[in-house]
Amino acid sequence: MNASLPIAGAATRSVEARGSVVRSRHAALVRVTHWLTTLVFFALLISGGEIVLSHPRFYWGETGNVNERPWLNLHLPSSRDTVPTGYGYVLPDQNGWSRYLHFQAAWLLVATGLIYAVWGWFRGHFRRNVFPAPSDLSFRRLSVSIGQHLRFARPAEEEAWSYNVLQRIAYLAVIFILFPLMIWTGLAMSFGFDAAFPLAVRLLGGQQTARSLHFLVTALLVLFVIVHVVMIVIAGFRRRMRAMITGKMSDGTWNAGQQTAERAGAQES
Repeated sequence: MNASLPIAGAATRSVEARGSVVRSRHAALVRVTHWLTTLVFFALLISGGEIVLSHPRFYWGETGNVNERPWLNLHLPSSRDTVPTGYGYVLPDQNGWSRYLHFQAAWLLVATGLIYAVWGWFRGHFRRNVFPAPSDLSFRRLSVSIGQHLRFARPAEEEAWSYNVLQRIAYLAVIFILFPLMIWTGLAMSFGFDAAFPLAVRLLGGQQTARSLHFLVTALLVLFVIVHVVMIVIAGFRRRMRAMITGKMSDGTWNAGQQTAERAGAQES
């Protein structure tokens, strides 16, 4: 009996070593643009927050100032003493570096997004991995997926290799609606852009409306990032992060029946 123990252990280790098959998951360009977008987004978030502090109020229409009633007042201290916030102090004015960083990061985001969009379209990435199949848009599929997400249920193993229908819809909205709208509203706040393309600003309802929409889109993108990170943690943080860094991921479903049979045979020996 003692002699059989090393054999059983060796067989088990062999099965465990062979139990995960490493496969390609994310293309190099997807990984590079993903992490560039992540860094740029946080740079935009930090610098944009500092810009908001110069006037933490939002208006609709073409103009907005302290003499008008805002639709949203964040009730934050301002970095300008001309804004009556109710606080007895004024924050240090950081608009210089924050605006410079915001504009530079925005153009980097535009370049990264264009590269990803062109590559994804011509290489079929969107067709294969992002656009949902018609059958996935059925009421039953959507209700099941929504229920799983509301319960924070751990996704099935096969979903590690393809996006579910809610992921696909969310990615489509972010890639083709929210990010383009973020760029459009950001440009519309520029006086130079307004002078060159006044119609693009008027279609949004004016510069102050563009600023308000810019803020609302930012809030939606922050919500998307929070949900995205939470679902990664639920699905297996280390494994998903490794896949997005290295492009490889272990297939935990490799021949599960054979693994069980070999473990049983090892124990019997």
